[in-house]
Amino acid sequence: MTTNENEALSAIEALEECVHACSDCASHDIREGNMVECALICLDCADICATTLKVMARHSAHHGDFARLCAHICRECAAECSKHAHEHCKRCAAVCEKCAAECDKHAAEADM
Repeated sequence: MTTNENEALSAIEALEECVHACSDCASHDIREGNMVECALICLDCADICATTLKVMARHSAHHGDFARLCAHICRECAAECSKHAHEHCKRCAAVCEKCAAECDKHAAEADM
């Protein structure tokens, strides 16, 4: 595997982990009933991570564009989740930061 393939695989793994963490966090937030903003950004983050994962996996020429947006949304999600003391929010914030860092490695390849 080349360095670029290793970097892509690392990003794909981070994206997958982020989809799960954000979905879990949103689910908890919805059940708790008073965490609307957190739930909404988590759902947005899970969606962009899932889409970016697909784009990265198929080696799309536009993967950098998706990665750039994904890094931005992941950081927004991490910032929101960091405001809360819940374990699911703490985990989500950490996973989002990791995912943003992985996406940053590919954002430089954006066409936009």
